[in-house]
Amino acid sequence: MTTSEFPPPGIAVPLVPLEGVDDVGLAREHIGAGTPVQVETGVVTALDDVPAGHKVAVRAVARGGPVRKYGEVIGIALHDIAPGSHVHLHNLGVGPQSLGLAPAAGPAVWSPPAAPTRDHFLGYRRPDGRAATRNYLAVLPTVNCSSTVARMIAQAAGAQINAEGLDGVIALTHDLGCGMAEGTRGDDILRRTLRGYAQHANLAGVVVVSLGCEVNQPDHVLGAGPAVETLSIQDLGGTAATVNAALDTLRTMAAGLAGLRREPIPVGELTLGLQCGGSDAYSGLTANPTLGVAADLLVAAGGKVVLGETPEIYGAEHMLRARAAAPEVGRRIDDLIAWWQAYTARNDADLDNNPSKGNRDGGITTIWEKSLGAVLKGGTSPLNDVVGYADPVTAAGLTFMDTPGYDPVSATGMVAGGANLLAFTTGRGSVFGSRPTPCLKISTTTRLFDHMRADMDFDAGPAMSRDEQIRHGIRLFEALVDLASGTPSKSEALGFGAEEIVPWRMGAVV
Repeated sequence: MTTSEFPPPGIAVPLVPLEGVDDVGLAREHIGAGTPVQVETGVVTALDDVPAGHKVAVRAVARGGPVRKYGEVIGIALHDIAPGSHVHLHNLGVGPQSLGLAPAAGPAVWSPPAAPTRDHFLGYRRPDGRAATRNYLAVLPTVNCSSTVARMIAQAAGAQINAEGLDGVIALTHDLGCGMAEGTRGDDILRRTLRGYAQHANLAGVVVVSLGCEVNQPDHVLGAGPAVETLSIQDLGGTAATVNAALDTLRTMAAGLAGLRREPIPVGELTLGLQCGGSDAYSGLTANPTLGVAADLLVAAGGKVVLGETPEIYGAEHMLRARAAAPEVGRRIDDLIAWWQAYTARNDADLDNNPSKGNRDGGITTIWEKSLGAVLKGGTSPLNDVVGYADPVTAAGLTFMDTPGYDPVSATGMVAGGANLLAFTTGRGSVFGSRPTPCLKISTTTRLFDHMRADMDFDAGPAMSRDEQIRHGIRLFEALVDLASGTPSKSEALGFGAEEIVPWRMGAVV
């Protein structure tokens, strides 16, 4: 269905009419109680006021029965639901587990929705052969206690160091590094995350700044990668001496970049992290499937795509399992869901706590509904690998990374895993940005794009049919290649990307 086929304002239509199986439709505009509502089988009367973007029942559902959207179960009717009813928190919930799980049969023969339109981007080739989309020098603190000094160094360097081709000097600050027991899962995650940043292809050089006495010592995060120098505040005699020493080191690193230029690099060397935040009912209708088309085009070109946010595949995990390239990959998805169910229970929560107030105000009711829209970002290609948080992404094609649903934490893990490009869909209006990996933000509606034009990079609002999703997905793929080639994102122009580095905090702080 195209936008021109929608009924006039005040009329609801099925969100995605899949062979007539959906029990709800989407209200394009606010519907007042008593308004006639066009549904697939005729006309019903709205029994309640229904906000724009929210669900209207198109047929009766008995209490305890499944409610379907996208052709999938999004929840269980808490009460009898009559046609024309507003379907939301008061009458829709989830059970103890998702329904209708498909067997792990493995993917069918896959073909992309279109042919990739670009085969190269303009990037930086590192001496070890890795491909970079940006060219930063970074100051990486080992611990929160050295984060302020790291910021001071980056600010001073920004005013004093200006090399051709250098995108800037950035401080990769965080609030961890001490007060946590060595050898625990939380300690391991932090070390792996900081090591991934220190070795990131988008960094031409790194200065690691240590306080000196912290648990997370510099040798915990160092490894093969760019030029890395370490400085200790306590050994050097304090803040001023450390700032001066770091500036000397950064000047030397910057001088070594002379003559570095962007060059054509195959698109297949891009690693794209997929994010969504501030989602609304349109996320699964426009932006996420449009991003899925772009992701498929990158996979077809030989690139890597990373889907994450494990709590936001709950209720849709069967869709990923059915695409698993091997049985053990599908089993790993099930293991992750089981771990998250136990993890949330231990912390007096459950996975249906994930949809935020903004998500629900935007028309999303349950985590199953949110997940069924969120997985569409991953396109249709086979799922080739499942990795832990901040683990290196090495397999071509689609990889799933175990991350929380909290956007900055999830994106941090993907960047640490090697993503040199991020794409971020939003329906409510997230202002997320990222460094050293650039992030393209995609609006679910033209209304949001116009309202937050200084923050949004791409308007997916018109993509309400598969043909339009493919057309806009091709345009989005090209916009991502442009971003990789140096075109700045809106968030980069605004200076976002330092406060958004948030490693996954896990375990006791002692």
